Amino acid sequence: MKFNKTHPLKEIAQIINCNFVGDENFPVEGMNEIHVVETGDIVFVDHPKYYDKALQSAATIVLINKEVECPQGKALLISDDPFRDFNKLTNHFRPFQAANSAISESAKIGEGTIIQPNCFIGHNVQIGKNCLIHPNVTIYDNTIIGDNVMIHAGTILGGDAFYYKKRPEGYDQLISGGRVVIEDNVGIGALCTIDKGVTGDTTIGAGTKIDNQVHVGHDTIIGKKCLIASQTGIAGCVIIEDEVTLWGQVGTTSGITIGTKAVIMGQTGVTKSVEGGKTYFGTPIEESREKLKQLANVKRIPEIMEKLKQYDK
Repeated sequence: MKFNKTHPLKEIAQIINCNFVGDENFPVEGMNEIHVVETGDIVFVDHPKYYDKALQSAATIVLINKEVECPQGKALLISDDPFRDFNKLTNHFRPFQAANSAISESAKIGEGTIIQPNCFIGHNVQIGKNCLIHPNVTIYDNTIIGDNVMIHAGTILGGDAFYYKKRPEGYDQLISGGRVVIEDNVGIGALCTIDKGVTGDTTIGAGTKIDNQVHVGHDTIIGKKCLIASQTGIAGCVIIEDEVTLWGQVGTTSGITIGTKAVIMGQTGVTKSVEGGKTYFGTPIEESREKLKQLANVKRIPEIMEKLKQYDK
């Protein structure tokens, strides 16, 4: 998430009431999770296991809960609770705005686009030309939709990320300040849910077609011309490259990559990253030819047992 303008380090420290290490005018341009940070971004870290990863990341401002040596060319924000203060910054720079109409006055809707009854379109949404939005679709604030997109009834774009920190009193949600970006010529079926990024974008690439009842988690990037069948669940921070096919009821773990032109057969559990250009099946996931050989051999177990009994005689 990039800010509308560059802010000095001292101003950011004042917003969250914390100490800082570095030049008080050190430039702060945005905030992001560690997998998408860039120069000028704030990243937060609150566990010693990940200190080095955060300090060595592309982020130039690290929100951290321990006074450590500041790497050259970077700055630190010292907080007793970085998770809490990251939420404070999200609320400050992208606060929730209540709606007072079904279609926000700030929404931009392109020529030839049809919005069917009972849709909700939030603040700062952009919808391109010649789209068709069927009834009861909900499009949260800041969503970007390209040209020639079709979205079927009951789909929700831009819900919060499923991202929580466990505390003694219960679960504390990391507030989502990112967006959903739908590129040109995408088709989305009925009753789908696509969560916005925590600070970045959840992206559906041009020409991709998504069936009914599909879930896409936060910050996931789906490439161009993919096919995703019904009841598939895609976790957060997944990269699905171009022309991938996911058949029905596929589920993925988070943080993996599915390579270009991979085919994932129905009910497969994608537990790890897989190469493109191959067909996969099963849980844990394997190349389909190998998995089907294994299943064929399992079916032969009674026959083999019977032969062993004959040898015993």
